[in-house]
Amino acid sequence: MELSPAVAAIVQNLLINEARRLYLYFYEVALLSSPLSLLTYHSSLDLEKGRVVEVSLRNKNYKAVVTEITSKPDFTTSEILEVSDFFYSSKQLSLAQFISSYYICSLGEALGLMLAYESGMCSHAEHGNESNRHCERSEAISTITLSAKQKEALAFLQEHKISLLFGDTGSGKTEIYMKYFELMIAQGKRSIFLMPEISLTPQMSQRLEEHFGEKVVMWHSKLTPLQKRKALEKIYNGTAFIIAGPRSALFLPLEDLGLIVVDEEHDDSYKSSSRPRYNARDIAIYMGKIYDVPVVLGSATPSLSSYVKFPHVRLKGGHYSSDKEFVYEKSAETLSPLILQNLKFTLDKKEQSIVFLPTRANFKYLICGDCGHTYECVFCSIGMSIHQKSHALKCHYCNYTQAIPQVCSKCGSGHLTSSRLGTAEAVKNISEEFAQARVEQFDRDVITTSAKLKKALKRFNEKESDILVGTQMLSKGHDYHGVTLAVVLGMDNMLNMSDYRAREKALSSLIQVAGRSGRAKDAKVIVQSFNEEFFSLYLENYEGFLEDEKKFREGLYPPYKKLCRILFSHKNGLKAQEQMNKMQEALSRLSNIEIVGYGKCAIERVSDKYRFEILLRSDKSTDLIRAINMCRVDLAEIDMDPIEFG
Repeated sequence: MELSPAVAAIVQNLLINEARRLYLYFYEVALLSSPLSLLTYHSSLDLEKGRVVEVSLRNKNYKAVVTEITSKPDFTTSEILEVSDFFYSSKQLSLAQFISSYYICSLGEALGLMLAYESGMCSHAEHGNESNRHCERSEAISTITLSAKQKEALAFLQEHKISLLFGDTGSGKTEIYMKYFELMIAQGKRSIFLMPEISLTPQMSQRLEEHFGEKVVMWHSKLTPLQKRKALEKIYNGTAFIIAGPRSALFLPLEDLGLIVVDEEHDDSYKSSSRPRYNARDIAIYMGKIYDVPVVLGSATPSLSSYVKFPHVRLKGGHYSSDKEFVYEKSAETLSPLILQNLKFTLDKKEQSIVFLPTRANFKYLICGDCGHTYECVFCSIGMSIHQKSHALKCHYCNYTQAIPQVCSKCGSGHLTSSRLGTAEAVKNISEEFAQARVEQFDRDVITTSAKLKKALKRFNEKESDILVGTQMLSKGHDYHGVTLAVVLGMDNMLNMSDYRAREKALSSLIQVAGRSGRAKDAKVIVQSFNEEFFSLYLENYEGFLEDEKKFREGLYPPYKKLCRILFSHKNGLKAQEQMNKMQEALSRLSNIEIVGYGKCAIERVSDKYRFEILLRSDKSTDLIRAINMCRVDLAEIDMDPIEFG
């Protein structure tokens, strides 16, 4: 008997479903952003590696990525619930694999850093269809004229896969980057332009957009969901040729990548402080190898590691013809008569000043002048900073806040004093001294959004404010047109930090701050320090400093040795210490690594958790990774190539 078409279709579907049940595919998947190791699921669908799927675990649904096609395991597996249109390319999977193994985190955490491709997007990734590709290619754009020195520097960068552009402030590094971007666009290729988070300045954004128009996408954490959608649309449809932003800009789904530029490559904000604890500069270098594209690192004060490891081209001088006079004052961190006198002189001439301090808030600690009691955070073993505006003591580690006490909680004395000047207190003191002056605080406590940053810089450059008082934010690539006085406080505090890079960081900060002054006319830089001999020796000779610093680091610290910091934290201090001791004992049996030290962290308690650490040193990172994987305990948090030691 012949079946009707409708019944035949039903029978056919039943047969197909039965066949699927008889033949299943098994996959290892990584749960996105999860610390869990790979899990096995099955599906009747033939899926490729990199496909984003949805799976269930303990009655909760998760996004996951197919990482391996595997054979049927000897345990019961759950079915993949849904297959999405998104996928990770083989290059993204390779990069995630590297991050997972080098920074010792799960593959899901590594993939969680990245945004996936969408099927059908403008791409010829291995899942796309090159014959249907209709991405917009760029028309010719207006050219940037480079000087003879800049042309030589660009030619050098083009000759090397990884290179360092070591250029003084104002020497024209940005023009070289932009010319390189132009050359990439002419070839139909895209560029990633990395900047430190804090340096994502309106000026750079404006400069790029003025020259490249719609071909630029700015990508950072402060974008609204709508702005992110629009940016991704331009990336997906192929109209974005320059993707500029901080660390996260590295992990966007880009095809036709031709160049990666890491500006201010020395900046610590490229290092993530949470797992995966990667360094975006180092990831950019590794991406250059995977994608076979050149990587340019740029800085006026490059890190010793980059200076030693990669070929560099030196760009000296700048397009500012003004002179700078450096004045050193042997004094503690205070607004001395000399500083106030120079601020008054600058105000009288209707010129502008910047005042740099390495700390924010008002003071580092509040201390009783009679009994010496200090006000520590109840959850962290660290002094709390005074914030006069909000009349509060605040912990900069866990954000615990309390009202400023009027009397000492230990002895009842009203003699509460503070040490170490900070931005808010400096603003208050300067404003009281010069009632007519327009003084602005310029740090993360006040400049919390890009809109506030844009407005503050606009006010200063249009001479609506006279003095900017700030922290590291002052030194980060902002262009101040009319500064004739730069005051730099707290250099000795930076120089005496318990960090093998203390000399490098202090000198770099001073050079960067000084570089913000004297752009239109002659300027004075007042440096409060008892270490004039050190700073004056290298201020105009950073290259000489790097050469000398090599001798201090050789055989002890990066770039000649590899370091790894292992952290243990728990509400139960004994448990954290027990775990540290267990891992330390296991590591001590290995011969190819050295335990530099172990014990309580300098800040013993953060967010009500007790903290312990082990610091390891070795000639090779592979030895460190192998040792950690052999000896790792549950509470161990791994920080490869650490930059924090406090």
